[in-house]
Amino acid sequence: MSERSGFGVTEVPGVPWGTLPAAVVDPLIPHIDTVAREMIEWIQQRIPEYARPIDSNYGRKMWRAVSRAVSDFLVLLTSPDASWGPVREIYAEIGAYEARKGRSLQSLQTATRLCGQVAARRFTKDATRLNWSHETLGRLTESLFAYLEAISEAAAEGYARAGDRPEIQREQLRARLHAMLTGDGLVDRVELTRLARSAGWDTPSTIAVVAVRSQGDVPPPLLPPTVLADWRGQAPSLVVPDPDGPGQRHLLAGLGAVPAAIGPTVDLSRGPVSLRWARQALELAEAGRIRATGVVRCLDHLPTLIASAGLDLIESALPQRLAPLMDLTPSQRERLVPTLLAYLQNGRNAAAAAQHLNVHKQTVRYRLAGLEELFTQDLNDPDRHLEILLLLHSWQHLVERSDG
Repeated sequence: MSERSGFGVTEVPGVPWGTLPAAVVDPLIPHIDTVAREMIEWIQQRIPEYARPIDSNYGRKMWRAVSRAVSDFLVLLTSPDASWGPVREIYAEIGAYEARKGRSLQSLQTATRLCGQVAARRFTKDATRLNWSHETLGRLTESLFAYLEAISEAAAEGYARAGDRPEIQREQLRARLHAMLTGDGLVDRVELTRLARSAGWDTPSTIAVVAVRSQGDVPPPLLPPTVLADWRGQAPSLVVPDPDGPGQRHLLAGLGAVPAAIGPTVDLSRGPVSLRWARQALELAEAGRIRATGVVRCLDHLPTLIASAGLDLIESALPQRLAPLMDLTPSQRERLVPTLLAYLQNGRNAAAAAQHLNVHKQTVRYRLAGLEELFTQDLNDPDRHLEILLLLHSWQHLVERSDG
């Protein structure tokens, strides 16, 4: 690129700025917002880390950047003396911002290409609507891709400048560590150790992954530097090193009221497993099927989580295996289902079940007599206890809640 004398601007060699008459461009100006909205939808559908609500802080930043890109392009099309320098600085700063936030340059460049696809598709439709000649459509398309290349180059330069700062490099390394530990594919232990050393992160023996919900415009909470955090996209997560070590349960105290669930402790190669169960637990907690205060811990809710993984099978089995209970009235079930569940959970001890239910033990024995009549020999069959226990637990914690 070279400076153009007299205007103090930076020109882009070979770019046909200002080569189209206003009569071609003016009909496009009223559609800037519509085009920008379509571009953002296209981006969010294809790049998960950009899938933020449009009314969030990041969503508003994206809206301003995309709509500005569209309007600047239309100005440049009809203005041979328009200054490219300020436009270039805008996209250099966008690149630097993405670098500071630890997001990839590839995602930014992909988003730019997607915007180009939307614009090119609309130009093809506009050519018919506005009766453009093939030459006009060709010049528009040529200008579009030259413009996209120019702003991509500016963003890459800004990204590189920011990435040269030690603190940005460290954050990028931590982001790569997080992605390696939670993403699909085999974990290269040698590369993991190298990245961890460069990022100043002590390689743990085990990890647990935490699923969290971002809080819109609220800044992410401050967490200890040992926790690898990724707050991008709609499904943020954290990597906690050696979660079962002394004092580690307090690592997540900084989350405060942020909805979160921690997956099981796993080997470094099994982070996706921990993340999958953490996300399942968080969804169940938000649906009211797991009751917990603070961070939901998967290992505290194993029966519910396991049942949720096979809920379709359980729902199919209930009418057959618990038919005697299904045929009762709702008020009868409300008394007998918790009684039978407490009885089995307490080792078939009526007194312990009564204490658990906070009722008199004679009440439990009376109900059990009725249950034994309903189930005939099933309640005395040890092989049926685990099955009945699982079905009853699922019915109470998953099926009944979802039906309600």
